[in-house]
Amino acid sequence: MTAHRTDRDDPVDLTGAPALTSRNPADPADVLLRIPMPGAFAVADAVERARAVHTGWLRGGAAARSAALGAVAAAVEAAAPELAALAVREVGKPLTEARAEVARTVAIWRYYAQAPFEPAGAVHEPAAGAGLLLTRRRPHGVAGLITPWNFPLAIPSWKAAPALAVGNAVVLKPAPEATACALRLAEIVQKELPEGVFTVLPGGATEGNALVSAADAVSFTGSTAVGRAVAAYAMARGVPVQAEMGGLNAAIVLPDADIGQAAAHITAAIAGYAGQKCTATSRVVAVGDALDPLREALTEALRTVPAGDPADPATVCGPLIDERARDRLAAAWEGLPTLAGGTLPAAGPGWYAAPTLVEKVAPEHPLLHEEVFGPIAALLPADDLAHAVRITNSVPYGLVTSVHTADLNTALHGLDALDTGMVRINAPSSGVDFHLPFGGSKESSLGPREQGRAALDFYATSRTYTLSPAETT
Repeated sequence: MTAHRTDRDDPVDLTGAPALTSRNPADPADVLLRIPMPGAFAVADAVERARAVHTGWLRGGAAARSAALGAVAAAVEAAAPELAALAVREVGKPLTEARAEVARTVAIWRYYAQAPFEPAGAVHEPAAGAGLLLTRRRPHGVAGLITPWNFPLAIPSWKAAPALAVGNAVVLKPAPEATACALRLAEIVQKELPEGVFTVLPGGATEGNALVSAADAVSFTGSTAVGRAVAAYAMARGVPVQAEMGGLNAAIVLPDADIGQAAAHITAAIAGYAGQKCTATSRVVAVGDALDPLREALTEALRTVPAGDPADPATVCGPLIDERARDRLAAAWEGLPTLAGGTLPAAGPGWYAAPTLVEKVAPEHPLLHEEVFGPIAALLPADDLAHAVRITNSVPYGLVTSVHTADLNTALHGLDALDTGMVRINAPSSGVDFHLPFGGSKESSLGPREQGRAALDFYATSRTYTLSPAETT
């Protein structure tokens, strides 16, 4: 989920300090904000202030934390139209998807509002004698969160909410391109929490490095290169870390699949939000006789999904986040046989590109090994399911695979060989169930899973207590 800076045209503010500029990718002349970078010392200060209030937040008890997180959910819901419009404007998210993201954000806060009442451990019998053995979950202190621009409300929430639920304070460093969304979310959240428990500090690499250097636990979502560096440094410090990174996801279509339904699902996973999701489909593996009908159906489906204004409720594929992202996409399809797309339409002043399907891609082509993060996929033939699994597993990433078939028995025999963290049958590869663990294998993820109950374990440490009775006389 590589993030790209948009402030290269405005490197300093009027005081000479490094500056951050957030622009509308559908209209780059529309500047949402231009603010100075806070710097490393401000990050360290925010962490120290969060650490000072963390104990009071924890000691306030489960009921207080539950009520506060529930109040955040209600406040986000009340601001839903405004937040959706802001996501459309700042990160180019199509309006329908932006509304869905806000609804998911509300549901995330409501889900974790119940988490403070979850069992915090277990009771065990001692090996011998009287007494009790207990395990108990305890927060780390300050959770440092580094988040991308493509889900500017949901990802900060699915990291912050479980961290807060178990008693941590939170310091969030959002991607520069999503700064306005993060600051507005902070205004909403902070009204419902004690001062200093939830802090957002905008910035770039300097601020991100400072947060990794100071926090008691680190959760990162972004590019693979940066995620590796974050994980290495956090582990060297001895603090818990999780890193969710890239994806190069495949959709496997078996001959017995409903080809029309499969094409619709895959089209949504290629073109939705201009393919700017780590769960987007970038490889379509057609097994045996599925190849020809799938080629026809998928080509036709993609041709009916133009790139357009993200503020239009009918738009599925909006702009890419910036000019470099659009140029990187155009370079990826250059010289390849194109079935759909492969053009840069004049949909407006923003960074638009048509959803694209290519074929006859050589195995060594970068498109089959590197995440492009745009609305493009390669159609690949496979002899049988085993061959399709080998193709799917041939990349450095292992986030999610979708499998399309009418015969679950046939699919289940081959799916255990997939080395992806998530498998979705007869569904698009894109899409997340926030109450279940999320993550992949290989270069897609490092560290424990996030979301669901798994997140509660990451944001806490488990302590073991031995309770023995005093000697009696």
